[in-house]
Amino acid sequence: VQLQASGGGVVQAGESLRLSCAASGRTLRGVAVGWFRQAPGKEREFVAASDRTSGGTVYSNSVKGRFTISRDNPKNTVWLQMNSLKPEDTAAYYCAADGSIINSSLRRESAYRYWGQGTLVTVSS
Repeated sequence: VQLQASGGGVVQAGESLRLSCAASGRTLRGVAVGWFRQAPGKEREFVAASDRTSGGTVYSNSVKGRFTISRDNPKNTVWLQMNSLKPEDTAAYYCAADGSIINSSLRRESAYRYWGQGTLVTVSS
């Protein structure tokens, strides 16, 4: 599966952005999709994920209550709605997917085989 992330940009603190991850090559039905981010000089970290089957979602503590991951399987698209953005949210955001992930592994970067290119989010104070 090929993934294309988009929607990044420059915003001020407190504003919102919605990132999109469009998939091609296979349907996203039955596929777990995650969002990760990497800030300058830091390691890539987990942000949010949608599991393969039940529609369940998980979030990192740093974004819980501000970010929402959602998906439209017929449209093969996953979104990350980001509200109340903070300067510390500044990073390149990546979407990732895999059809074999169990729920306990949704937060693990190494569990995902397919990755999109990053889309840059910059939040100014």
